[in-house]
Amino acid sequence: MTFRKLMAGAVMAGVAFCGLAATSNAGEYDGITLNLLTRPGPVIAGRLAERGKEFEAATGAKVVVTEVPVAEIFQKVQTDWTTGTNSIDIGVFAAGWGVELDAAGLIADLDPYVQADTKIDLADIAPYFREFGQKIGGKTKLLMIDGDFQMVYYRKDVFDKAGLQPPKTWDDYLTLAKTLHGQDFNGDGTPDYGSCIFKKRNAQSYMAIQTVAAAFVQTQGTAQGIHFDKETMKPVINNEAWKKAFELYKETGKYGPPEELNMDIGDTRGLFKAGRCALLIEWGDPPPLTLEPDAAAIKNQLFSVAGLGTTQVLDRATGKLVPVTKESAPYAVDGINYAPFAAWGGWVGAVNAKITDAKKQKAAYEFLSYMNQAAQSNVDVTLGWTGYNPYRLSQLKDTALWEKAGFTKEAAASYIGAINSALNNPNMAADMKIPGAAKYTGVVLDTELARYLAGEITVDEALANIEAGWEEITEDFGRDEQIKALGLALGTTK
Repeated sequence: MTFRKLMAGAVMAGVAFCGLAATSNAGEYDGITLNLLTRPGPVIAGRLAERGKEFEAATGAKVVVTEVPVAEIFQKVQTDWTTGTNSIDIGVFAAGWGVELDAAGLIADLDPYVQADTKIDLADIAPYFREFGQKIGGKTKLLMIDGDFQMVYYRKDVFDKAGLQPPKTWDDYLTLAKTLHGQDFNGDGTPDYGSCIFKKRNAQSYMAIQTVAAAFVQTQGTAQGIHFDKETMKPVINNEAWKKAFELYKETGKYGPPEELNMDIGDTRGLFKAGRCALLIEWGDPPPLTLEPDAAAIKNQLFSVAGLGTTQVLDRATGKLVPVTKESAPYAVDGINYAPFAAWGGWVGAVNAKITDAKKQKAAYEFLSYMNQAAQSNVDVTLGWTGYNPYRLSQLKDTALWEKAGFTKEAAASYIGAINSALNNPNMAADMKIPGAAKYTGVVLDTELARYLAGEITVDEALANIEAGWEEITEDFGRDEQIKALGLALGTTK
C-alpha cells in the first residue's frame, strides 16, 4: 500500500473515530472484552483487528480477533454457542450460515439496537444485502461488513493488444483462455495463463463452480434458486446443466497453472497481481488489489464483467439443456441468459444470543455497527487487502470514491458498473441460505467436485454422489422444515 493511501485511510479512520467518540461515553465499556472468531487475515480478520483497536480507544471495549481456517468457522461457532461454552461473542462468517444458527436460537436479534442506531443508515445498504444478507425471517440478525458475489475479470491491456473483446458466455471464456494461454503477459520471458481459478479442496472452489453453473440452471429470477426444487426440496443437481458446468470448469484447467488443483485464493491472487493471468473468476477484490505496490504491472488493467451467460439453459422437467428463448429464459439479453452468483453472500457479523451481560451484548452490536457504517466501510472497501467488497449505495453511485483510491475513471466505471449490473439483475442467483448450507456445499459439493477434478470419479458419479449427499442432509434436518426454510431464503414465503 502506498504512503498516500495509508495516510488517506488514517485520516478517514480518524474522522470516523472522532464521530464514534462524540456519541459514546469514553470508557463506557471499560473492562469488557469481545471475543470474535473469523477467517485468517489479513483478509477479513486484519481490518477487524485494526478497527477493533479504534473501537477500544473510543469505548474501552477490547476486541480480540481469533482466526481459524474458513472450513472450521461454522462448526466452531455452532459448537461453542450450542454447548454453552460461549467463549465466542461475535462470529464473522458467510451470510448463508446464519439461518441454521438462528433456527437453533443462537443469534441475537439486532433489530432493537438497529432502531436506536443513528449512524448505521440502513437505506444506504443495497437492497439485496439489506434484505437478504442481514435479515432472517424479516428481522435483522446479521450485519454486513462485506458484500460478496463473484465476477469474471480480464486483462484489458492484453485483450486490447490482441484485438479481443471480453467474454459474454462461458463458451467465450474457454475460447479466449485457449487463445491467450501460453503468451507472456508481463514480459518476463515465461509463458503465462489463459485462466486462473482457485480449485483447492477444503478452500472455496465450491463457490466458483456455482458461479459457472448459475446461468445454466436459473432462468426465472432469484426466487427460483439454483440448488433445489422449492416444492419438494429435491436437488436440482444431477442434470445436463450442472454436468456442463462441471465439464467446463474442469476444462479451464487446460489453460491454467499446472498446480491449480492445489491453489487457494491467495495463490491465484499472487499470480494475477504478478501479471500472469488473462482471465479469472473472483470476488470483488481484484481491481482494488491492482492498486497495491506488488501489482504495479497490472494497475488499473483488470476490468470486470458482472457474470457470464449461456445460450442453453436447464429444462427442469426433463433435466436437459435447451436453447435460450423468451419462454425458457425470460430475462435473457440478446439470446444469452445471465445469472450473477452471490457467492458467499458477504461476510457478516452475528452476536451470540447467550451473552448474559446486556452491556456486553450492546458493545458487541456497536462494534459490528462501527464496521458496517459508511464512515469506515467506504474506506475499507477500496483497500484490496481487506477482502471487503462494496455493499452500500454510496459506494456504487459514481466513480469518485474509487478515483480517490487510485482507480482511473475508466477502470472505476468498469468495476462499479459490473457490480451494479449484478445487483440490478432480476435473475441474480442467491447463495444457499438454509440450515445445513455449510454441509451441502462446503462439504458434499466441495468433496465430490475435488474428486472429479482429480480424476478419481466421473462427472456422472460426482453429480449422483452430490444428489445422494444432499438428500441425506435434507432428511436429517427434515424435508418439510427445509422446504419452509428455502421459501424464506428465496423470498417466496414470509
